[in-house]
Amino acid sequence: MASIKKRENGQWRARYRDAAGKEHARHFGRKVDAQRWIDETTAAVVTGQYVDPKAGKTTVRQYARIWQAAQVTRENTTRNTDIALRLHVLPYIGDRPLASIRPSDIQSLVKTLSATLAPGTVGQVHKVAGQLFTAAVDDRILSASPCRRIKLPRDDRPEVIVPTVEQVATLAAAVPSRYRALVVLLAGSGLRIGEALGLSVSDVDFLRRTVKVERQRMQSGQIGPPKTSKSARTVPLGQVVIDELAAHLAAYPSDDALFTLAMGEPLRYRVWLAILTRVGKAVSLDIDTHALRHFYASALIAGGASVKVVQTRLGHGSAVVTLDTYGHLWPDDDELTRSVMDAAFSTLADSLRTVAVSHG
Repeated sequence: MASIKKRENGQWRARYRDAAGKEHARHFGRKVDAQRWIDETTAAVVTGQYVDPKAGKTTVRQYARIWQAAQVTRENTTRNTDIALRLHVLPYIGDRPLASIRPSDIQSLVKTLSATLAPGTVGQVHKVAGQLFTAAVDDRILSASPCRRIKLPRDDRPEVIVPTVEQVATLAAAVPSRYRALVVLLAGSGLRIGEALGLSVSDVDFLRRTVKVERQRMQSGQIGPPKTSKSARTVPLGQVVIDELAAHLAAYPSDDALFTLAMGEPLRYRVWLAILTRVGKAVSLDIDTHALRHFYASALIAGGASVKVVQTRLGHGSAVVTLDTYGHLWPDDDELTRSVMDAAFSTLADSLRTVAVSHG
């Protein structure tokens, strides 16, 4: 309900009640201005674009605390969101009202972060900020997000470096024997380290030579769901990997976790990282677990695997991720291109020759 009334001082008082029954009023010197405000506000309410001007006075920090507590996310996502907000977004704009934040403020934040952080990290911070302000728009606190049309730094990361067979063999031979099978599995299956550490003995099918990925072990040591829905998969294993896993279980039997510590507890990421770092320095190799994943992907590509096959085996959420990471590894064969196009146009070529003869 809305109304306009002239007051004794000559001002025009325009008022309305929102959907919650709360009254809002403003005073204008002219009746036409009061009517325009009522009309614009009514249109905003009808179209679902109404924003309570007082709600925007909530600070970014206050709203972020409420928003963050309501999120239902995986452990890694929760940790990354907290880092982005606590270390980067809130120190910069946390004490300002939500409604005061402009796109120029977000662009300034991006530029400031770009001076010390990698482009990928800056992009992640901007993504979290975008989610926060989009939620504020959905809650009718803001009419639009200030995170739109922000220019992010180019991600000029070098192409992935794939370790050689000799380097993988050197690493496998250098780690303690208890963890040699883990190196071989990572290089021979493309599993993420969390997926490998989350495996149970029952996940390995020695008869069918496959490993089933249904969970991952988080950095906290807890078991959680795979990274994405596409990450849950069954990966075929070569005989070398199967034999290594069989030898591993014969030497280090377990009723649950496939990879364990000497006391029988599941191997955790931080312990494995310390082992890998120490061994890498000892044999002068700079190979992390993701490099072993690259090794697996490059072997598939060299063997003629399609983008779809590589995506499926690695558990990527989309083929775009696969191409962005490994596109440069697919061979650029000019002769293959010529052969494919010649085969495709063979019928057309026959038709052209027939036409040439008939007009000869």
